[in-house]
Amino acid sequence: MANNLQDTTTLSNGVKMPWFGLGVFQVEEGAELENAVKTAIAHGYRSVDTAAIYGNEEGVGNGIRQGLEAAGISREDLFVTSKVWNADLGYESTIAAYELSLKKLGLEYLDLYLIHWPVKGKYKEAWRALETLYKEGRVKAIGVSNFLEHQLKDLLEDAEIKPMVNQMEYHPRLTQKDLQAFCKAQGIQYEAWSPLMQGQLLDNPELQEIAAKYGKSIAQIILRWDLQSGVVTIPKSTKEHRIVENASVFDFELSAEDMKRIDGLDQHLRVGPDPDNFDF
Repeated sequence: MANNLQDTTTLSNGVKMPWFGLGVFQVEEGAELENAVKTAIAHGYRSVDTAAIYGNEEGVGNGIRQGLEAAGISREDLFVTSKVWNADLGYESTIAAYELSLKKLGLEYLDLYLIHWPVKGKYKEAWRALETLYKEGRVKAIGVSNFLEHQLKDLLEDAEIKPMVNQMEYHPRLTQKDLQAFCKAQGIQYEAWSPLMQGQLLDNPELQEIAAKYGKSIAQIILRWDLQSGVVTIPKSTKEHRIVENASVFDFELSAEDMKRIDGLDQHLRVGPDPDNFDF
């Protein structure tokens, strides 16, 4: 269980991945983005998650360089994730996309590279490319995002290497416990995107009650629930006080009863697209 911001989970290949990181979805290139990344690293974050489609890898790279300097740490102390977009899912095109992401980020390698969405008929070739990058030592770990159980099973039929991570929409209204259990059984680390349901849970009465009990914010309660559920989490924020507050979740523990109460809020509600039904 994570006891501080730099605690890690060990992926199936032995690579250590921080339990907690900064997400930058919908944060545009520019000073605000660079400052958010720098600020997070300066305050102890050791994981940053971006994607080609976010269109902000250059800014993330700038923020990383500023953050490393501010924190007095080296590149090896940081865990950086990006993702290949749907239009680039093919063997050669995925390798080219990886190289372009590295160039934009100004990095020599990524710690984790993910297939962003399970585009039917395309993700197996992309996975073969990720396996090549991994075998060549050009990326530390590989995985997928938005893959449901049947898509994972399909991928595993031909995969030489199992995905090390599956990054999913995950919050108290969408727990997908069966998928979580399947990933755990396969040695695939579960990771949450949109852990706060894009702010839609921040006035939930039941969560308010639990938050009051612990003297914490609803966001902190949800992020703590992620960690205690064995789920890596990457909340997004660009404001310094929120970046610090989000990470202040290591000084308390939710009771088994409160964990169950939060689990009980599940309604299979998505704020993002359905991995079984998307058209991009």
